[in-house]
Amino acid sequence: MATIADIKEELSKVIYPGFQKSIVDFGFVKDIQVDADDACTILLDITSSAEDVASKLEEDISKVLGSIGVTNVNLKISKPEAPKQQSNSVSGSNIAPQIKNFVMVSSGKGGVGKSTTTVNLAIAAAMQGKKVGILDADIYGPNIPRMMGLNGLEVEVVGNKAKPFNAFGISVMSMGSLMEEGQSLIWRGAMIMKAIQQLLRDILWEDLDILFIDMPPGTGDAQLTLAQSVPVTCGINVTTPQHVALDDSRRSLDMFQKLHIPIGGIIENMSGFICPECNAESDIFGQGTCEDLADQYNTEVLGLLPIEPAIREGGDGGKPVVYFQPESESAKRYMKAAEKLISFVDEHAGKAENASIQPTTGPGESACSTSGAAAASKSEQKQESSSGGCGTGCGCH
Repeated sequence: MATIADIKEELSKVIYPGFQKSIVDFGFVKDIQVDADDACTILLDITSSAEDVASKLEEDISKVLGSIGVTNVNLKISKPEAPKQQSNSVSGSNIAPQIKNFVMVSSGKGGVGKSTTTVNLAIAAAMQGKKVGILDADIYGPNIPRMMGLNGLEVEVVGNKAKPFNAFGISVMSMGSLMEEGQSLIWRGAMIMKAIQQLLRDILWEDLDILFIDMPPGTGDAQLTLAQSVPVTCGINVTTPQHVALDDSRRSLDMFQKLHIPIGGIIENMSGFICPECNAESDIFGQGTCEDLADQYNTEVLGLLPIEPAIREGGDGGKPVVYFQPESESAKRYMKAAEKLISFVDEHAGKAENASIQPTTGPGESACSTSGAAAASKSEQKQESSSGGCGTGCGCH
């Protein structure tokens, strides 16, 4: 007759799916009871809600215990309840329902301070009482770890999901933390789309009021995938005052409209320069040029953020200006911008939907490819073309 010690020894051979450690090493085996009729009861408490993890454990436990003659096993597995669809989506897909509001931080081009804006707006929102997270979805230029003082830290994995870092009271996860520093990603669209979904689904995000998502620049696969995966409460555009930047901003704002994402506002970065010696402000790149653009798209300018050495120093050193220099002019403007954004988010909370932009092509088929276009019926093409889409069924209308 097998003893508790015998059973525990065999269970130490059962590797938790996706890891190199056993369920005993992880401490998942909470209780073992042996009955008089050679039956045993085992209580497991695991961290994954995935059905395939539980099924694999049942299979492996039955196998190892069968090798010592224990065939009558009563396995009780306690696991987290799978997230249920909540009211943050009117309709459509939502793969992260525990998050109340998603804010897409976007720009028509790179180098306009999008990541800096994301970090400081998020911290400003947290300082105003919101439970906030940051997802750095800028696949090609993930700068959030450095800006949040998390550079070089190793990601902790719990179950089969990655645990976000915590910095300044904010949950943070970045693609930059999941790959080797300095590694280039030469990915096609399908890989980018899968990565965006995994960053939402396979991260242990808490119940958050707002998740700020730092997007790659432009209007491509990443933006469309995000909008189709979760109901985006609003999008904000980051730009600079120069007209060449505003031209790109129009494309970004037009994208919000085509994806039915409410526009929460525009941040005008590098709007003036504050001299660190005399505190005088000079409009070296212009200032206030976004007002007309905001009027065109029925939105507002959330803030005019100047060039100030403290912003650059904070970004490079992992000490965001809003948190470490709250009395600076830049910090005050970020706080005001966050106040406006929070008001907009609260007004639109629970109203987001993405049913109308779901893909209509088959699995594995690129909606905007030639084959995708050929697969779409003429009537569908005509309908989507008349509504401003590309006519292929990708949902970008």
